[in-house]
Amino acid sequence: MSVPALHLAVELDGAGSHPAAWRRAAHSPDRLLTPRRLAGLAGAAENAGFTLITLDDGVLPPGAAPHPVGRIGAVERAAFIAAATSTIGIAPVVPVTYAEPFHVSSQLASLDHVSAGRAGWVVTEEDRPEAARVWGRPLVAGADARARESRDGVEVVRALWDSWEDDAVIRSVATSRYLDRERLHYVDFTGETYAVKGPAIVPRPPQGQLVVLGRPERVPAEQLDVALVDGRDPASVAAAAAGAGTPRVLAEVEVALDTPESTGAERVADLARHAEWTDRGRLRHIGSANALVDLLAELSRHVDGVRLHPLVLDEDLGVLSRLVLPALSGRRLTARPLPGTTLRSALGLARPANRFAAAAVQEEAR
Repeated sequence: MSVPALHLAVELDGAGSHPAAWRRAAHSPDRLLTPRRLAGLAGAAENAGFTLITLDDGVLPPGAAPHPVGRIGAVERAAFIAAATSTIGIAPVVPVTYAEPFHVSSQLASLDHVSAGRAGWVVTEEDRPEAARVWGRPLVAGADARARESRDGVEVVRALWDSWEDDAVIRSVATSRYLDRERLHYVDFTGETYAVKGPAIVPRPPQGQLVVLGRPERVPAEQLDVALVDGRDPASVAAAAAGAGTPRVLAEVEVALDTPESTGAERVADLARHAEWTDRGRLRHIGSANALVDLLAELSRHVDGVRLHPLVLDEDLGVLSRLVLPALSGRRLTARPLPGTTLRSALGLARPANRFAAAAVQEEAR
């Protein structure tokens, strides 16, 4: 029996997944926010054969959290990467706990147009009280309330992506009409805390619907294309994947790989002198590239892919590119994205029909 292809994603935010990763970064401080560094990381991931880049984000000011605070917004970075790459998918983190879903919809639809259909969206939550003050919004307190905001936000964003039918732009010189207004639709959403009428201000994305990634315990599985699942060991990951209920599942895996200069364990110990590597309940591999290849081969029996979180990007991404992905390719465990394909296509997801157009067809059939 053949082993299914494993889709590989990599998180490229900051200097790495460790809060003190910046201490081992190869770049100087003045290059932290430079386009050249960002393009270099994205180019390395694309050349290695990764399917997807994800970009974390946050709104808290310096000193409010131990994690990266000197960053450009994730959507802005994603747009820059889209222009600097050609095959890899790009999915920024955009929480909808406090952000307006109408604006999130426009940002992400624009990103999909800019990237020619390679955009995704990682749905997360703003769970720290300080975030509410930054936004100037009332606190969304409690896990259930935050989950409600995520659920409603995804529903609104997805509806707005469909509020333009694919052929709404007609550009008819003869009739002096640019749009067929009958193919624009109001979403008329009313939730517990807000209402949105629409339609969107950006035409329907090239993918129809961007690939939506998130945690199925926080966002209903039917709203997700890809579940991100945790587990401290392969058995726990397999159990989480089996219960995800989404078209695709990616396992979260943190990695600290052996390099020519030092082992993964030595690098973790070095950074531990400055900060603890936060335990998020994820599977963690500390060791050789070969052992990681074996681990990913085992996971491929249970999940559709993995999202890797390197300890230090400037150190681990090179090992992943030189040793891990070529070895996986040699075992025929991975498939490199093809030029001209969308992220949905790369993940084996069909392009969804427009809900309003489909409803009209059904109405006519009656």
